[in-house]
Amino acid sequence: MRVVTAEEMKRLDRTAMSEFKIPSQLLMENAARGLVDKIEEKIGSVYGLSIAILCGGGNNGGDGLAAARHFRMRGANFQVYLFSPLSKLSKETRAMFQAMHFEPTLYPAGSFTFEALEKNLSESHLIIDALFGTGLSRPVTGKNQEAIDCINKVRQERNITVVSVDIPSGISANTGEQLGTAVFADYTFTMGLPKLGLFMRDGLLCRGQWDVIDIGFPKQLIDHVDIKVELVGPGDLVGFPKSRPIDANKNAFGHLLMIAGSRGKTGAAAMASLAALRVGTGLVTTALPHASDLIASIVMEVMTIPLSETQEGTLSLKSEGDILEASSGKSAIAIGPGLSQHPESVHLILNLIANIEAPMVIDADAINALASDLSILSHKKGPVILTPHPGEMGRLLGVSSKKIQEDRFGCATAFAKKWGVIVVLKGAHTVIAAPSGACFISNTGNAGMATAGSGDVLTGMIGGFLAQRVDPLHAAIWGVVLHGLAGDIAARKVGEISLIASDIIKKIPNAILAATGEGHRPYYKKRRHRHS
Repeated sequence: MRVVTAEEMKRLDRTAMSEFKIPSQLLMENAARGLVDKIEEKIGSVYGLSIAILCGGGNNGGDGLAAARHFRMRGANFQVYLFSPLSKLSKETRAMFQAMHFEPTLYPAGSFTFEALEKNLSESHLIIDALFGTGLSRPVTGKNQEAIDCINKVRQERNITVVSVDIPSGISANTGEQLGTAVFADYTFTMGLPKLGLFMRDGLLCRGQWDVIDIGFPKQLIDHVDIKVELVGPGDLVGFPKSRPIDANKNAFGHLLMIAGSRGKTGAAAMASLAALRVGTGLVTTALPHASDLIASIVMEVMTIPLSETQEGTLSLKSEGDILEASSGKSAIAIGPGLSQHPESVHLILNLIANIEAPMVIDADAINALASDLSILSHKKGPVILTPHPGEMGRLLGVSSKKIQEDRFGCATAFAKKWGVIVVLKGAHTVIAAPSGACFISNTGNAGMATAGSGDVLTGMIGGFLAQRVDPLHAAIWGVVLHGLAGDIAARKVGEISLIASDIIKKIPNAILAATGEGHRPYYKKRRHRHS
């Protein structure tokens, strides 16, 4: 599913009307009907409910006015509050206003006090926020600000459900930034396609549960408009899983070399290695400077290579020859989990990135090493996937993690283009950016995955797919989506608070079964026993 900016949404609307001859009022009518359908799907019948609808003068307000008619047809009671003079309503919104004919339930701008509004909102079962849509580009002020503050106050104090139309009012559709103030919604139902701001910054916090309303855009229309960002989930894993011949052997599914671990951080190497095996990698060899026997005892299926180490138990430059020799013939390399930032290790990591020819996923301390000399990427000999969290991405770009979070898509995409690498920027809705400019957002994962070792698991999963000779972009997307799905399955079992990285590893098989559909089919039919 594509994810759009405000400008891309405008182009879609214009093209729908001009080239596909879809009337704007029909799109608005579809939006209104779909909104009421979604509300009933989520919270039940609206029959007999008291609903307050707050409308602005733009097309978002028109959606709210049109929805009022559908609420009435389904037996709901409602009150509509307009926050724009009638003379300033958009053409489409004015048409919806004229089609209402429900004067006793309509309060035009200036005809009500905020004291009366707050009282009426507090007596409602449901509040519909249709004040601002995707066109908002400046801070909310004046009566609109008071209206939003009133919605939030009543929601908090009286626990009344709030539904935002398209995007919570006050949130930038492009950046997710709160423009002055913003509605905190329980549900956001977005029209046609999801908006970029729903997946960033304050948009994440304000949107509540979200869903998309089909307003009648044909597929040809969406393909016609150049949209760079795509939302991906388990149903979007192109080519997954790779078919396995009946006479296959382990060598057919790749050999991953995992370069990871240091004194006190052998767990990172173990988790990454086990995750690689769980996604189907045929062979995993883990090269590490400390406690190789311990790794073998934790993950018995992994082969190990003991490496020369510094006095601090980190990778030594003396191990470079052994690692390069070990990398020969491997189908992919994963480097970084638990390696430390010891100066000697940093020097070695840079040499390895410049000289290893196999496809490579670079994570954690290997990313920190890379930040000291990005020019090394100019010497890479094979495909590279970077998996930074916002702090590591900030170090790569020389900015704060806050700056990264303010423009996750722009930062990841610009870096991917400049250096010819795939960037997996971790976080809520992990971003996958390709050198081509294509960008993907994962629709799996949860807050419980913000836990030690979760990133190591992801590195192993992506490295495992790379080792199986999956196209690097697909390997990154498959790894991210299935990592998040495994985390979601684990969270349903243990809860987000108690979730740890090993829980994610345990649920990788369940995630793969769910993504392939096999998790919903019995492997055998139970035999019926006849009783004499």
